[in-house]
Amino acid sequence: MHVLFAASECVPFSKTGGLADIVGALPRAVAELGHRVTVYLPLYRQTRLENPRTVIASITVPFDDRYRFCSVLDGGRQNGVQYYFIDYPPFYDREALYGTPLGDYDDNPERFALYCRAVLEASKILGVPNVFHCHDWQTALIPVLLRTLYDEDPALGGIPTVFTIHNFGYQGIFSPDTLPLLMLPWDLFTITKLEFFGKVNFLKGALTYSDFITTVSRKYAREIQTTEYGFGLEGVLRSRNPHVIGILNGVDYTEWNPATDSHIAAQYSPESLEGKRECRRDLLRCFSLDPESSLPIIGIVSRFAAQKGFDLISQAADRLAHMDVTVVVIGSGDKDYEDLFRRLVRHYPERFAVRVGYDNRMAHKIEAGADMFLMPSRYEPCGLNQIYSLKYGTVPIVRATGGLDDTIEPFDIRTGKGTGFKFHEYTAEAMLSSVQAALQVYAKPEEWRKVMLNGMARNFSWAVAAHEYLKIYEKVRASRRAAVEQEHNKDQDG
Repeated sequence: MHVLFAASECVPFSKTGGLADIVGALPRAVAELGHRVTVYLPLYRQTRLENPRTVIASITVPFDDRYRFCSVLDGGRQNGVQYYFIDYPPFYDREALYGTPLGDYDDNPERFALYCRAVLEASKILGVPNVFHCHDWQTALIPVLLRTLYDEDPALGGIPTVFTIHNFGYQGIFSPDTLPLLMLPWDLFTITKLEFFGKVNFLKGALTYSDFITTVSRKYAREIQTTEYGFGLEGVLRSRNPHVIGILNGVDYTEWNPATDSHIAAQYSPESLEGKRECRRDLLRCFSLDPESSLPIIGIVSRFAAQKGFDLISQAADRLAHMDVTVVVIGSGDKDYEDLFRRLVRHYPERFAVRVGYDNRMAHKIEAGADMFLMPSRYEPCGLNQIYSLKYGTVPIVRATGGLDDTIEPFDIRTGKGTGFKFHEYTAEAMLSSVQAALQVYAKPEEWRKVMLNGMARNFSWAVAAHEYLKIYEKVRASRRAAVEQEHNKDQDG
């Protein structure tokens, strides 16, 4: 089977969040099962390729104002996966992938419409897949185009699509004028297609036109069909319920494993935990803190946004500062939260340390050197850092939502079972109570060792998820073949 992955980011080429990690790992896991896999990405300024060559010199993409011409570069094969890059510097040669701290780029609909059209046209030349697997709103026009403008295309007309929602809060909502600008028919602007409270919603189009919809944890698949988490599209998703499923993300243990991690000060394993103590000292040194401090370390690696629970952290910050903990943070995002952490560092230099920005090496050092990892998300489709933390013996403290709820089992000191600490109510008080519960167990070294080892024994490899996706690929291929055959028989009967 040939599976084509379309996504807006992918490690090691480009990254703003967990989407990049997933698109970096799932295609490789599918390829390891013996399938042909191709990944298409935009060629950003941040993308670094070795000896790229142009495989398609020019693809014409029509817009209402003028034609645009992009090219396709061969990014080579890695781990059995073929990478191609859509090159159009006016759209992708920019400081960031999606926008600046002031907001998204105004021309994002054009940027990602060009990408979607280019992927479809390039696939007709470089290899038509059996399934298109699209990720998040930036690729949402692929299923829309396949079932509308490309529906009678001899090469692509019958190809099914699987669409994965990584974060339902990002939908690609734009002015109605977007449709004619992108040369899309006005009949898409209806309540049953792309219209959404007077605007055009790319994600809604993908939910309507995809053959199957997945999201990245079982609980999140249920949550986004409710008013609380559905962001206005819960009814659309409920109408597609038989074709919606949650598949828990895996993690790449070749990248995230303390026994082999080259980014950390000392490697360690469940059989030999000595190295974690050195990683702890190294982390404190990296943040100019006392390396011999005995205070438990709470790590945070995150985008700074209310969705990630930073409003709770803001409310609880001064109370956290008076607990016997050190909070070590890397991340960036909303300016208010960046300023919050700078203030906390000034006021409580022994309790808070922060680096604004993303640093992959430092993220590994936090996972290895921290004692606990805090993820108080308002909602969390899957989450990866809590799974990394389990492997590193860094005990997660999470809110019971989405993938956090699916992956973390509350520790029970009576039975010795469980892998972390969870709270349910979205309040600063509930979060602080969970932190206190963790600190009480931390004060009992033998019990703490149990919860660490319980987490390190869990396995969330991509192999399981890849098998689940393959079942869906086969299912949508069979459904699409049946639909085409039924249409053919209807035409003959007519």
